[in-house]
Amino acid sequence: MPVPDAAIRAKRKLTNRLIAAHDGARLRPHLTDDMLLIVGDGGLIQGADAVVSAFASQFADPAFVAYVRTTETVEVAADGHRAAETGRWVGRWKPSVGTGAVEMSGVYMAAWRESRGQWLLERELYVTLRTDTP
Repeated sequence: MPVPDAAIRAKRKLTNRLIAAHDGARLRPHLTDDMLLIVGDGGLIQGADAVVSAFASQFADPAFVAYVRTTETVEVAADGHRAAETGRWVGRWKPSVGTGAVEMSGVYMAAWRESRGQWLLERELYVTLRTDTP
């Protein structure tokens, strides 16, 4: 089994690729059933199925491009079964009729839980710090 830091960083890169591919169904196995997601504007999404559904709604928007989360730190609990990840995120949308391209960005924190040798996302908090429209 890879060391937790490397495994979590690899999972983050994988979930970035799944979001860029607009493949919400393949995100589900990487989330705990009781997943909680606080989105950039402070809204709360409860449960893995609701998180996947929220992604599906964004993927239906033809202007949505992707979210890219870039890991800065991973700290593993002493027992080796939980970890905290921090980093920066960027969301991008293509220009649409009447609007320019949009880019949002900020910071995030994620809580991971090890289960049967796999690291799963159990909590994520995103804070939007910037919105740019050219």
